[in-house]
Amino acid sequence: MNPSPAPSAPGERHTSLFGRPSAKERRHLADALRTETVGGMVLLGAAVVALVLANTPLSDLYASVRSFHFGIHSLGLDLSVEHWASDGLLTVFFFVAGIELKRELVAGELRRPAAAALPVVAAVCGMAVPALFYVATNLAGGGTMNGWAVPMATDIAFALGVLAVIGTNLPSGIRAFLLTLAIVDDLGAILVIAVFFTSTLNWAALAGAVAGLVLFRVLHINLRVRGWYVYVPLALVIWALMYNSGIHATVAGVAMGMLLRVLPRKGADGEPVEETSTAERVEHRVRPLSAGVAVPFFALFAAGVAVSGPALAETFTQPEPLGVVLGLFVGKFLGVFGGTYLTARFTRARLSDDLAWSDVAGVAVLAGIGFTVSLLITELAFTDPETTEHVKAAVLIGSLLSALVACVLLKVRDAKYRALWEAETRDEDRDTIADIDQEEDPVRRPAEAARRAAERAREAAAGAEAQEPSSSDGAEEGPSSSRRKRGR
Repeated sequence: MNPSPAPSAPGERHTSLFGRPSAKERRHLADALRTETVGGMVLLGAAVVALVLANTPLSDLYASVRSFHFGIHSLGLDLSVEHWASDGLLTVFFFVAGIELKRELVAGELRRPAAAALPVVAAVCGMAVPALFYVATNLAGGGTMNGWAVPMATDIAFALGVLAVIGTNLPSGIRAFLLTLAIVDDLGAILVIAVFFTSTLNWAALAGAVAGLVLFRVLHINLRVRGWYVYVPLALVIWALMYNSGIHATVAGVAMGMLLRVLPRKGADGEPVEETSTAERVEHRVRPLSAGVAVPFFALFAAGVAVSGPALAETFTQPEPLGVVLGLFVGKFLGVFGGTYLTARFTRARLSDDLAWSDVAGVAVLAGIGFTVSLLITELAFTDPETTEHVKAAVLIGSLLSALVACVLLKVRDAKYRALWEAETRDEDRDTIADIDQEEDPVRRPAEAARRAAERAREAAAGAEAQEPSSSDGAEEGPSSSRRKRGR
């Protein structure tokens, strides 16, 4: 049943859940998601290659390459190839995530508390419920609790890669929600890694890393120093100190990303003196490296697990991997969908009239694709090689199940998505500007004018219903009921 928001006073505004972003925000989302989608495809290919290498006669060569050590031992940086990928290259991924989070907090939807509450509640529930599934499964089966955080994360690149494979035309509002959900998810995972997977601290190294971050900010914000030749060496020093401090080195990436200025600099008259901010320029250059190199390279050495029949059977009989599968496949769906439902049910937030709860269900299932960060936490949580391999297999199985079910649900909604996409890109007057972003004109843009008239009529009808005396029957007649009457 669709939740109906409580009646409100005339003129009281609702926060539209999955509302359509502005034209500028949609262009930014399109550019970001296009890169992430391509990166997701490369990530998918890297995972397949890793599985092939780990389950063929090349497995011994693959294992030897993965465990090969190199680096500077005197600096505490003599790491295996696998650890260089997870602690080093993956920092680039979290650097981009830090920039995205800063932009959302300063200039995006997260700057408005009413709008931020929606994806944040969904993300928090989407992290807490899978963890509870893992804990409950291992309490019942006598397993270890170390892996409670494994099913918490959503892999945005992999999720968008799946969308690219099935060719779904998601409306921009849902894409924005999915991206924000994953960003909050990543932040939660980073906090979990920093707090719960830091055994011992080297306070001197940590102080050095913090001093480096302060210097980074002073150079960037106060002194306005430009030049990659200044910041790249400084970033490497900060990363090395963070690694040696005992806190996971990827935290350094998030911190540096959030220090970048995300708004264009303004002059004395208050007008912008540059077209794009530093964060936007840096992200434009670094995102392809993150999505196309860093994350796939990590997957190449993290996803190589044995998937023989006995190994798969143990995945569903041992509590640790079983808890991960249930957390990703069931817990993620219940957490994201349930958090969204409760937010729409008990607050002024409501679904956009263009969307149905089956759309939310598809995105909630898609959030169960937890790959990159889930594999990273697996390596941090378990020390027994056999358990680690089984849990990694569980991450792959849970992500695959979520991807398959999401494909089915989203394919069913494909016709609706296509209609929404066509509405957003319609250009009846052929002026290269989408009709939806222009003033209403029944002569030049009749289809868009008719759509807006129908939307105003629905809002007026919903407002009239909200002012009627409440009754048991009337409680069922809200915007969600009218959606069902329209054949939803």
